[in-house]
Order: sequence, then C-alpha cells, then structure tokens
Amino acid sequence: MADRYQQFTNSPVGKFVVPKLGLPSPTPLRRYRPGRPLLEGPALVGAAPGGRLEKTVTEQLRGAGVEIATSATAGSSYSALVFDATGISDPKQLRELHSFFQSTIKQVGTCGRVVVLGTPPELTKSTRERVAQRGLEGFTRSVAKELRNGATAQLVYVAPGSEGTTESTLRFVLSAKSAFVDGQVIRVGTAGAGGATGTTPADWDKPLDGKVALVTGASRGIGASIAEVLARDGAHVVAVDIPAQGADLSAVANAVGGSALQLDVTAEDTPAKLVEYFSERHDGLDIVVHNAGITRDKKLANMDSARWDSVISVNIDSQLAINDALLESSVLRDNARFIGVSSIAGIAGNLGQTNYGTSKAAVIGMVEGTAPVLAERGATFNAVAPGFIETRMTAAIPVTIREPARRLSTLAQGGLPVDVAETIAWYANPASAAVNGNVVRVCGQAMIGA
Repeated sequence: MADRYQQFTNSPVGKFVVPKLGLPSPTPLRRYRPGRPLLEGPALVGAAPGGRLEKTVTEQLRGAGVEIATSATAGSSYSALVFDATGISDPKQLRELHSFFQSTIKQVGTCGRVVVLGTPPELTKSTRERVAQRGLEGFTRSVAKELRNGATAQLVYVAPGSEGTTESTLRFVLSAKSAFVDGQVIRVGTAGAGGATGTTPADWDKPLDGKVALVTGASRGIGASIAEVLARDGAHVVAVDIPAQGADLSAVANAVGGSALQLDVTAEDTPAKLVEYFSERHDGLDIVVHNAGITRDKKLANMDSARWDSVISVNIDSQLAINDALLESSVLRDNARFIGVSSIAGIAGNLGQTNYGTSKAAVIGMVEGTAPVLAERGATFNAVAPGFIETRMTAAIPVTIREPARRLSTLAQGGLPVDVAETIAWYANPASAAVNGNVVRVCGQAMIGA
C-alpha cells in the first residue's frame, strides 16, 4: 500500500509546509539494486587507542571497493562513519566517542551509516571494561535517534578472536540492504560461534550460489520477498505453503526459478515429508527460513481456545517439530542456517495479540536455546523481528492505527518486505558463520520495545 503521507512530504508543497508545521518528514530510503556500490561515497574510519579492529575493518572495506578516509575534512560529506571502540576499557575513555563523532556527525550524508564496533561486555577482562563497553549500546541507540535524512546507526560487538569474521556483517550494515534496520546491537562470534570463520563467497553478488533454501509461508508478502532475495543471491528456493495458497505459491516459485511444495506446516507428517523431499530431490538442505505465521487477534478475555491454539501451533510448535526432524536426520549440509521470524510484538507486546506476542517471544527463546547447540555442528540460528512492514495485512489496519504505527520510528515510515528479506539473506550468507544467536529488529528503530 502506498504511503500517501510520505509522497506528500516529498512533493514541492509538502517540502514547504511540513517543516513549518514541525511534522515528520520521512526520507525515501536507499535500497539495494544490483550493480550499485556498497557505499555511494567515502567512509571515515576512526578508533580509540588500542582498538583491535581498525586495521582489519579498513582492509575489508577497501577490498569491497569503499573509499576510506582516516581523518575528517571540514565541509566533506561521508557515506559512513565507522569507529572502533574496542580499545575503550574504562568509562572515562568513552570520551573517545565524543571526540570522534561530535565534529563529524553532521557530515553523514543522506541514507548514510554510523557503525560502532565494540567487545561483547560479557567477554571483557574487568568490571570497568564491561561497564564501558555496555555504555556503547546507549550511545549508539541515542545517535540513531539524532540522525536525519534516512541515516542509521548500529553497534556491532565482535568477540575477541573473531576479528576476521566481520566482513559479511559490515557489508550488510553499511549497504542499502540494511535500509530499515536502525539502532540495533549485533553480536559476531558469540552464542557458541567461537572461532567459526565461515566461507568467503567467490562472488559477493551471488553468495548463495549452489545453496538450497526452504522458505515456509512463501506464497505472498514477506515470504515471497524472502524467496525472491534468496534466489537473487543464487539459492534454489523451495517455497512452502498450504494447499489453499497453491496458485500464489506456484507463481512465486516460478518467478524465482525455484520449486513449490504444498504442505501444512502443522500436519503431523510434515517434518518427515520435508526430510524425505530434500534428501531425494536436492541431496540436502542449507537454509531453513521459518516464515509461516498467522494472527487470530482478540483481547484475552474474548479469545477462545481455538484462536490461541492455532497461533501457537503455526507460529512455534510446527517450527520446533521441523527443527527436530531436520537435526535428527542427515539432510542438513555443512554450515547450515536456521532463521526465524519473530516480531516487535514478541518483544514489546501488542494489544489484542496475547497469542501472537507469546508465539513470537517463543521464537526468540528458540533462537537462544538452539543457537549454541547448532554452533557445535557448524550451523547457526538467528531471527529477525519486523516492526511495521507494508503488506496486505497492515494495509487492512484502520488508518487511525496504521498512521501512528508508520510514524513512531526514527525513520518515520513503514518498512518493505524486502527489508526483512535482506536481513535474512545476510544471516544465510556463508561468510556469516560467526553471526549466531542474534535477534535483529527490522523496524526503523521503532519507539516501542528495546
């Protein structure tokens, strides 16, 4: 559904009226298109004394074709500011953040990127260092709220020993693929991933070449977009949905050059059927995306047991059953990826959605419980938590609820299904082996939740 308010704010009349009235003015976001550079302009890279990532990050970005500046020039505009804060071991040294960003933050260009790199607080060597590194989260989330013109800020915690595993994450958070990801904390090399290095793709434009992906709930909306992006990146996508969605499902599979598989994920025999299908038809499975989900909204006092049970069955029970069957079989290939779809409702709750919020919080629990186990097998489990995304479902929301939901984020607009899909594709990248146990919100830094 078109965002008519955003269209108005970017019209000649809107550009004149909106600032005078103090209304939000959402900037059209730069989204990925094949062939475009990682960044449109230079990245300014800095570091606190003793930082352990600056050299590696600079080499990775140069290898990705990014122009690097190591000192700020007055009047210059930067597509990204990247600061290595791993050398900060005492709260007094947090002033290094002020010294680097205070004079440069206004030089971030339209749809620019701010990235702070730190050490996971739980892996620090002293209480004072832990305090200082935890402070980076408040700094980055606050900076994200101060940025304008579609710019975003993220904090990436990198575990000691995982310095060489950051490239896929940097390429994601700096690129247009992360357009609607803002104010997030990402961990690299934790949740049991330890020294996992992954595999650098031969072609960063086709990192999933030769991979086989399962996407449930793929007949429309976010699921269809996930199928499109994974296929764009080289994967053969097996799109799964219920028989009632068969026509739409086939259209999606045909459009991406994949396969359609009509199954009800809640059926008792579905896990075994999936194991058999991927073993016989594709000789294995690399990527599992649990996207299928439903809503059956009512306030708790008016919610019958059928509404409760159906949401829990689709949104979490079916996923656990499929996971168990896949892990007990030999169908999974090396470096496998499991990816869940949670929701802001699972983090902050939502009126009239006790069943849905419960199920989406349970998805986060599934990630937390399974990620360390998968790490022992060289696999990963992460999740996305979408906020307000422009779909047919959100288009049906009354305008009095829909408009505030769009505007109540730092980016003051709704996201698109492709924003969720791009985040999932980053998790699926073979170079993301050290990204494990993360739940990243795709919400434009919504003003609800954490």
